[in-house]
Amino acid sequence: MNLLRIEDNKQIKKAEFAGIENLVGKIADKTLGQLEREGIFVFPEIMRNNGDLGIDQMILQSVKDTFRSGNVMGFLGCGNERLIIASRFCGENNEDYFFQYLLARVLEFPNIVNLKTDADQDNRLFRFLVFLFPHYLKTAMRKGLFKKYIRYQYNDGNVKGTVDVARHIKRNTPFVGNVAYSQREFSYDNSLMELIRHTIEYIKGKPYGNNLLLKVKEEVKLVIQATPGYEAYDRQKIICANKKNAVRHAYFREYLALQRLCLLILLHQKHQFGSGSRQIYGIVFDGAWLWEEYIATLIGDHFYHPMNKSGKGAQRLFSGNVGMIYPDFISRNEEKRVIADAKYKPIDNIGNRDYLQVLAYMFRFDAKEGFYLYPEAEGAEDLKLWMNRGSTFEKNVTPRDDVSITKHGLKIPTDAVSYDDFTKKMAAFEHEFRQVFSAG
Repeated sequence: MNLLRIEDNKQIKKAEFAGIENLVGKIADKTLGQLEREGIFVFPEIMRNNGDLGIDQMILQSVKDTFRSGNVMGFLGCGNERLIIASRFCGENNEDYFFQYLLARVLEFPNIVNLKTDADQDNRLFRFLVFLFPHYLKTAMRKGLFKKYIRYQYNDGNVKGTVDVARHIKRNTPFVGNVAYSQREFSYDNSLMELIRHTIEYIKGKPYGNNLLLKVKEEVKLVIQATPGYEAYDRQKIICANKKNAVRHAYFREYLALQRLCLLILLHQKHQFGSGSRQIYGIVFDGAWLWEEYIATLIGDHFYHPMNKSGKGAQRLFSGNVGMIYPDFISRNEEKRVIADAKYKPIDNIGNRDYLQVLAYMFRFDAKEGFYLYPEAEGAEDLKLWMNRGSTFEKNVTPRDDVSITKHGLKIPTDAVSYDDFTKKMAAFEHEFRQVFSAG
């Protein structure tokens, strides 16, 4: 197996990708929207109105004789070629404790993420898919149980639907009072709910399965109650039915994502995951989304957190319901409003459009203070930027003393000797990071 390990937000010489040319040729300069259609599983779901991870972002972008990696982390494969994209905060031992920590804090992933060896690369990829199941199940079932029309066949004297002449002659000759007929009924026990049930039963068979499903025990209970027709031997039939009939209604797009995840999990069991020497597969995580949700766990008591992924907390720039915006964080203090923007970028990459975006949010909410919240490996001091007044044409440019934006970094330890050591150091840095908002 040919394996290459790179880090996010880095520029790497193209020569370093020797050995995985086939894989690179299939992913380089392609948008995440294109790669998702070709078999890459992107978490969370790509949305067109998301500025940090949009449908047009690339995993690898050509820049002269280099490739530039973006905000995504994860695993990709094609044939015998593998690419690992780790976070840029790996220590000297190449253990990606930070990525593991984000997944644990945001998605409650078990602590078994190991990016160091390639012996069971595909198995690690598969475990990521399984560990995502509770999150997708919970998200989908916020819309309620999925219900659709199913055609049921009956043979009795209480005719309500369409008479099936051929089946009637076959089953009711000589006539004894029954009629063979079929009827469309709105039912919870449909192919999609059965697929979810089969996935649940499969996960239960894993050593970690029951503990994993405890996070969604109520949802699991509802699925089991809704699928009385479940039979283990029907699994392949259910898989085929779902491959042919993807969820189409926009209201149930969360169920479409869950359907796709269930198929990937169950097809992997049949050794069909990533089959074929020319097929690309893998899973990539949006580092920007993980970082933003992680920051929300740290400062959520001081800030509102609008979420464009779920459409919650949308704000408007103008009257008449015009100009929908989703600031990352809006302080709860109405007297001294603060706007904060989570950026999974190195400090030097925060600028230009980032400045304009936050200043627009500050103007909208009458905020005099703004923050960029970013991960920092070096432990640099905060950088406070004061907004200018005046014009270069009149040669009267001076800094204001009442409007500022601060780049406030959270120190990420890169010298941890173990994951436990990493979490202890992170707890101390998190406490220090929150102090700036303690009076907010």
